[in-house]
Amino acid sequence: MERKPYPSDLTDEQWVLIAPLLPKAKPGGRPREVDLREVLNGIFYLVKGGIPWRVMPHDLPPWGTVHFFYRPWRLDGTWEKIEDRLRTRLRHEDDRHKSPSVAIIDTQSVKTAEGGEERGDDAGKWVTGRKRHIIVDTMGLLIAVVVHAASVQDRDGIKLVLAKIKGRVPRLKRIWADGSYEAAVDWVWSFGLWVLDLVRKPEGLKKFTVLPKRWIVERTFAWLSRCRRLSKDYERLTASSEAMVHVAMIRLMLRRLKPA
Repeated sequence: MERKPYPSDLTDEQWVLIAPLLPKAKPGGRPREVDLREVLNGIFYLVKGGIPWRVMPHDLPPWGTVHFFYRPWRLDGTWEKIEDRLRTRLRHEDDRHKSPSVAIIDTQSVKTAEGGEERGDDAGKWVTGRKRHIIVDTMGLLIAVVVHAASVQDRDGIKLVLAKIKGRVPRLKRIWADGSYEAAVDWVWSFGLWVLDLVRKPEGLKKFTVLPKRWIVERTFAWLSRCRRLSKDYERLTASSEAMVHVAMIRLMLRRLKPA
């Protein structure tokens, strides 16, 4: 790397950790000449800095080259696979089982910067845009994310999220959530034999208070919000919105495993 490093760049130790998880070049044809480490540096720079694709710095690979790898990895599930491997490693380092037995679910409503699919109004939060619907383990690490219109009620959005994890988390028994999911309690049990445990705000309490278990997923949203690409939803496709969340979590986990 013959340039000055950016704060978002992979360290040598982080690159050694993630390199084996990247897809290999397809057999036949010309050998791959692109430096995948610099491609990842470009993607992490975009997510952390919140820039458009076309204003990628000139000392990183051209934006078209970076996007050429980002898009297929979104389509074939590479980002989720990398995330799963890193989450497993972090859980093992904390003496935990690969598959969590407890999870927490919640949503974050965000404005959209422009048009695109799946937009709506969240009347409760006065937001026109989309919801990031995530489920995390008790370490706050992402298990799954679905991005949908902000007008979709939590009791309906939870069905989209849990459909993504069915069969992937065999030890999961209990999911903590807030009171907005009350109508989904029976469905969650019939769908996955999971107990949906509602953590409610104490009756009559008007000021802010930290609620048991729910603070874990709120902290995850705070972690993700440090990446400026996630300050709003800048993507036209919800699949791209989800991929950006995965990339942000991958970067966070790499920094946990191999601090700069």
